[in-house]
Amino acid sequence: MKKSRKLFAIFGDPVSHSISPRMHNYAFKGLGIDACYTRYRLEDGQKLREKFLSLNLSGINITVPHKEAAFQACDEIKGIAREIEAVNTIVNTNGQLIGYNTDAPGFLESAFRFGEIGSVCIIGAGGTARAIAAAFKEKGVTVTLLNRSENRLTYFKDRGYNVYSWQTWEDDTFDLVVNTTSAGLLSNDLPAPVTILRPLLKRAKYAIDVVYNKETPFLSLAKELGIPSKDGSEMLLFQGVLAFEHFTGHKYPKEQITILMQKAFD
Repeated sequence: MKKSRKLFAIFGDPVSHSISPRMHNYAFKGLGIDACYTRYRLEDGQKLREKFLSLNLSGINITVPHKEAAFQACDEIKGIAREIEAVNTIVNTNGQLIGYNTDAPGFLESAFRFGEIGSVCIIGAGGTARAIAAAFKEKGVTVTLLNRSENRLTYFKDRGYNVYSWQTWEDDTFDLVVNTTSAGLLSNDLPAPVTILRPLLKRAKYAIDVVYNKETPFLSLAKELGIPSKDGSEMLLFQGVLAFEHFTGHKYPKEQITILMQKAFD
């Protein structure tokens, strides 16, 4: 009897913009794997586990705003995801949901292509910010968090990061400024007041917005100030390759997966 095709998906809200299906389907096709990857708009993160199982999925990726909910939905957490309590990849292993975070290593691979980075200011305080902060801290980089409100910064403050809200912000200089918020994804908003953001970027060496395939207002401002910058396409690609390895049990060369997934950006 022929085995049924394995199904994978990305959960998020919004999710219609995601090119993860194209990335993974190029890789499945190129490697001759009988599998399909789609997208699913999940409005209520508390229903993530229920929906995952009802759709009979073999694995999923999770994007904003459900990475913390995905952590709670898992039976077992592995790697850096345990520390940051945020999951962006889940694999169904014999009925057990195993959670990982591939955002962190994927982002580092992209960021360090700029060059040496000794300090970073991360705007936002969600699951992606947690992943990036922990990854940089592990590499000995000084990490500062900037968020609209104080309450979401408690997690970072408790772990020894430098934290500021818009009200408490003090001007400083950083090698890299990262926007992890969704500002600019479906709007023309900046992730922080321009009175904070302009001097912050003006003194920075590099800037990255995790939003991909779009020049956000954040990136436009960086370009205006002459700061080398890039969107989240590389991060998306590199984290996708790592997620694919988890989906397939690390059976294929990383270079081969990367080449196939890169086609989604052409």
